[in-house]
Amino acid sequence: MTRKLGGGSLVIATHNSGKLKEISALLDPYGMKCISAGSLGLPEPAETGTTFAENALIKARSAAEASGLASLADDSGLSVTALGNRPGVYTADWAERQWFEGEPGRDWYMAMGKVEGLLQELGPETDRSAAFHCVLAIAWPDGEHAVYQGKCPGRLTWPPRGKLGFGYDPVFIPEGQDQTFAEIDPAQKHAISHRADAFAKLVSDQFGT
Repeated sequence: MTRKLGGGSLVIATHNSGKLKEISALLDPYGMKCISAGSLGLPEPAETGTTFAENALIKARSAAEASGLASLADDSGLSVTALGNRPGVYTADWAERQWFEGEPGRDWYMAMGKVEGLLQELGPETDRSAAFHCVLAIAWPDGEHAVYQGKCPGRLTWPPRGKLGFGYDPVFIPEGQDQTFAEIDPAQKHAISHRADAFAKLVSDQFGT
């Protein structure tokens, strides 16, 4: 039987304000007070895993050990069928600027352009199917943990559309929709996203009767 969170404070192992906002909105109905690792000044551990689950656990365990509180980490990414499921666990790395690309930091438009450039090299008839993946890992200071996996299939479009969301959202159209994640209402995205899928499993396990 999985250990239960209950109410109280939960460290969200992220320095990304967009992720913190989304996760807080999803957990608020269950009485969880979400605090970001960034606001606590916790370090970002090296994500040395080769899967989303491994990296999520690395982040959750690091935050739990450093804070002494139960911690939740989200590791998510985009897999593109025609690119052999890349960028995968390197989704954020593709947005990192090199020394010749400007100041350090992440440039998501550049990352979207890299994906599109590779697809265009494969030709106009290339399969543009893709999926967002999300793994949520909860870790407690004593080492116990739980993992939940979610997925949202869809396809890529170009040029980017919409100003909502973050990351690759402006080029991803979820299955059954005609708008990108960056165009649809955030509440609608929360209902159908890869993170929502993973959270539905977490909520059922952690807060279900």
